[in-house]
Amino acid sequence: MTLSFSKSSLSSSKNASPSARQVGTVHLVGAGSGDPELLTLKALRVMQSADVVLYDSLVSEDILDMCAMSAEKIFVGKRCGTHAIPQAGINELLVKHALANKKVVRLKGGDPFIFGRGGEELQEVVRHGIHFESIPGITAASAAASRVGIPLTHRDYAQSVKFVTACKKTGGANEDYEELLDSTQTVVFYMGLQRLAQLTQGLIKAGRDSETPFAIISHASLPTQQILIGKLSSIAEQQALAKLPTPALLIMGDVVTLHHELAAYNLGSLKSFSYK
Repeated sequence: MTLSFSKSSLSSSKNASPSARQVGTVHLVGAGSGDPELLTLKALRVMQSADVVLYDSLVSEDILDMCAMSAEKIFVGKRCGTHAIPQAGINELLVKHALANKKVVRLKGGDPFIFGRGGEELQEVVRHGIHFESIPGITAASAAASRVGIPLTHRDYAQSVKFVTACKKTGGANEDYEELLDSTQTVVFYMGLQRLAQLTQGLIKAGRDSETPFAIISHASLPTQQILIGKLSSIAEQQALAKLPTPALLIMGDVVTLHHELAAYNLGSLKSFSYK
């Protein structure tokens, strides 16, 4: 299927008076970590009344099947630099269908406001006078940490938590390592598995203790979930052998040690790889 967009038509619609035309709505929905039982009831209700669903690659088939059967479903996913549709095209699709008086659901994995470009898409929607609703989802950090028994904060180990993307908007690596040296803070890296060696080496060079506990959680909350436990100095070598697949989340900090203490009784820890 070939998609084409007319900026001139969108511009003319933008300038029209809202009262002179019927306009639909855009619902930005967080699909969570992939487990359909972790979807919110509000998200489910909106999905089941959608006319159009624009969904990402991290939305599981089980969750997609929960959308209205009559809804038009359009894949707009991005993985590892490969985009089904450029971001500008996604923005135009949202506007196009809403201006056609449809109820549009933008379905994103995790939470759309945490490294999900949700804010960028809503800015475009609002520019065209379209009302929206944002429905949060369980972000990968919460889902992964909870399922494997690694609390992101703990009074004895971490008094704060920081969410960091390993990739900047330009596509380059996020190398602000000096901001990640506090041993009382848990650091969660999104989209960092492909840059693991560069990331860990940069942190050690910047001054982070090489013995800092480190975890990789792959396919969090799904039956294919896997976890790899190590240290900052060795985790890249361990991953080279284990080859846990994406999508995966990285957690760094002393709270990682609690995984071993809790694992034997954790019903959510489905499968694990652990190395000393």
